[in-house]
Amino acid sequence: MILSVVIPAYNEAGNITVIARQVSEQAEKIGPYEIIFVDDGSTDSTLEEIKAVAKNNTSVKYLSFSRNFGHQKAVKAGLDYAEGDCVISMDADLQHPPELLNELINKWKEGYDIVYTVRKDIRSVGFFKKTTSIIFYKLISKISDVNIPLGVADFRLLDKKVVDELRKFKENFLFIRGIVSWLGYKQTGIEYEIQDRYAGSTKYTLRKMISFAIQGITSFSIAPLRVSIIIGFIISIIAFFYTGYIIYVKLYMQSIIIPGWTSILISVLFLGGVQLISLGLIGEYLGKMFIETKNRPNYVINEKKL
Repeated sequence: MILSVVIPAYNEAGNITVIARQVSEQAEKIGPYEIIFVDDGSTDSTLEEIKAVAKNNTSVKYLSFSRNFGHQKAVKAGLDYAEGDCVISMDADLQHPPELLNELINKWKEGYDIVYTVRKDIRSVGFFKKTTSIIFYKLISKISDVNIPLGVADFRLLDKKVVDELRKFKENFLFIRGIVSWLGYKQTGIEYEIQDRYAGSTKYTLRKMISFAIQGITSFSIAPLRVSIIIGFIISIIAFFYTGYIIYVKLYMQSIIIPGWTSILISVLFLGGVQLISLGLIGEYLGKMFIETKNRPNYVINEKKL
């Protein structure tokens, strides 16, 4: 049995040596292994640190992108090149505890094809992030045909046959958490306490989190388009009755008509806002279709050692 550990890294120079050592210590207890670092176009010395580690440890391999393609594509690249009978993906910031590798393997040996991890709630996670995360996972599970467990992370184990299926996915807008759930297979989860980041700062800004959420929802559901249709019907019905009311007042209650533009302005702004949102949703889906038709590769590798 060969274990592959995929670790995407973007500007994580301060973490590379430590995580390579800790993962190696745990993997050596399990058996033959390989660690595949994926440098996602880092602008610091991340690649140099990876090369230094690989020089001293023949089990450490790496891929280096020509530019920053994003975390999900970095994970996908590692899965594409992994040769293990099972593959574990984890982040480079040491928030995913390497000590959990053996527990993941034990679950795999019990017959599970996918072993995902679920973050326990901790006080260091802000109220806003925690609340929006809950809303996102409940929403995507409700409106799509995938059920993503609340708090699931990209720290997971995949059997080789699952990895082989994942390699077939060539879509540009990757949402691996959703794809893994969509694939099915025998799955189980284990909880873990997220650790403090060892060095550096998080790369997931609010903007990236919002983009990630939109990408996840629009990749697995057309419900937002249906919602815009429903809203359009509701507004049309309200407008129909409001028009009837205005005609009635004009014909029979002219004395209460007050000249002004407030109601008109509110109506125009409201309807305009709904139309813009609907057009934005349509544009989001059309834009994805446009990019997918180009059939461009998910990533470009500049350097590698395998």
